[in-house]
Amino acid sequence: MRIIAAIDILGGKCVRLTRGDFSTSKVYNEDPVEVAKELENNGIRYLHMVDLDGAGRKKIVNADILRKTASSTSLLIDFGGGIRSEDDVRTAFDAGARQITAGSIAVHSPETAMRWLEKYGSDRIILGADATGRMIMTDGWQSRSEEDVISFIKGYRMRGFRYVICTDVSKDGMLQGPATELYREIINEVDINLIASGGVSSLRDIENVKDAGCEGVIIGKALYEGKIKLKELKDIC
Repeated sequence: MRIIAAIDILGGKCVRLTRGDFSTSKVYNEDPVEVAKELENNGIRYLHMVDLDGAGRKKIVNADILRKTASSTSLLIDFGGGIRSEDDVRTAFDAGARQITAGSIAVHSPETAMRWLEKYGSDRIILGADATGRMIMTDGWQSRSEEDVISFIKGYRMRGFRYVICTDVSKDGMLQGPATELYREIINEVDINLIASGGVSSLRDIENVKDAGCEGVIIGKALYEGKIKLKELKDIC
């Protein structure tokens, strides 16, 4: 299973939120590129980078940080937050992203998400499926749709998506364990590469989502708060 470290960017800084609430923002480092270099130096190969400024403004804001990170490290970066147009997609890929996440756009404009999939391929476009109470959340987790997360994922899998990042918003940043049972249910119903995100707080949590069948796991606050040490991940990266 792939271990994917997370860097969330707000105001140009490396931060973490709790349950997507911007008022809970905590700065962990003034320089996200410095954080990325440290991750790479400790054996991390995959990075999940979220442009929180972009999510709020509905367009990419922190392309320069993505570009500096990609040019300064060999990390394989998936990038999300504020990607709403073809220009945003090109900006992200030109700046060095290996993959981009289609989240809110997949809810608001399915035809746009499918156009990106057809143009760039299923290895480069990840479906973002973030949910609260099993209902899909959009717009930086500020809006709740009426679509069930499993139905949402199943529908896009039938249309060609191969990768999905699924975050249980209620668990994100809480350090109380991931939505393992939800992931198990998704994998039992949908043949897709599922990346777990939210709530991971220990090596045991990582083992649990691996046992559930997840292809990857995103780790954020647990690293920044020292709940999981980078050196502990070296043997499983």
